[in-house]
Amino acid sequence: MSGASLLAPLLLLSLLVPSCRKSAGNEDPSREDSAALDARVAKLQERLAQADSGNADDPVGRWLLGAALTEVSGLALTPDGRLFAHGDEAARVFEIDYRRGTVVKQFWVGEEALKADFEGITYAGNRFFMVTSKGVLYEFAEGAEGERVEFQLHDTRLGRECEFEGVAFDSTSNSLLMPCKNVGVKSLQGNLVIYRYALGTDSSGTSTSELSIPMAQAVGSNGWKQFRPTDIAIDPWTGNYVLVAAQEKGILQVTPAGAIVFSRPLAGSHPQSEGVAITRDSILIVGDEGAGQAGAITLYRWR
Repeated sequence: MSGASLLAPLLLLSLLVPSCRKSAGNEDPSREDSAALDARVAKLQERLAQADSGNADDPVGRWLLGAALTEVSGLALTPDGRLFAHGDEAARVFEIDYRRGTVVKQFWVGEEALKADFEGITYAGNRFFMVTSKGVLYEFAEGAEGERVEFQLHDTRLGRECEFEGVAFDSTSNSLLMPCKNVGVKSLQGNLVIYRYALGTDSSGTSTSELSIPMAQAVGSNGWKQFRPTDIAIDPWTGNYVLVAAQEKGILQVTPAGAIVFSRPLAGSHPQSEGVAITRDSILIVGDEGAGQAGAITLYRWR
């Protein structure tokens, strides 16, 4: 993606399943709705094909989110390619069909009253992890529509060292990647810091390490004072880490060893980018909190 490209007009559609329209005679309204959704997919495929022809930096689609996801705060993909999202405070998880622009289902983690400052979600093995700003992890299995699922709590004990935003699963190291929006450790200040929290280990400090990158390298030639990540994803093609930053309206790619691949502004319009995901069929998905308007996910051709 380049920072200057824009697509006009964007594909702007509601993420709620459209209501059934009144039909004449014996027409089936559900068939009309299905045809409309199929048309959305076809339009998206057309735009993706156009991106292959030289417009790969432009948005190919944008879906408006419903009221429950005005404060969308994290995105995650499962190994079978399904997209999940969550809100900022309530422990409610949504499955989104990012091609058709519909909410497939939603389920709850714990009781409906369960609230926390949830900042990211990822899928590891056969379960989800949601992380709070203080580094507390909620582990749970996928639920059916409307179901409430039990969870296990894991305290990384890193809350004093970092204000976390975002989480991703690195299968090569069996670790959760947790970037710092704000660094609390004096010796690490002035750096972009990503903690690696190994799964399947004990609760001692030996399960955690960090990747530290000088902030000047992360900022690069951009006019930012710093880069404060709000979510992280792993490029399925290279294994590199891809981070977005809401305040800087930027995107950064870094290797697992800490080398910067690129650092640049996000293309398109992103009022508050809080989530990022990359599909195996080369679509970059950026989720934006509403910031006074509807939340949204925007799709780009990746690579």
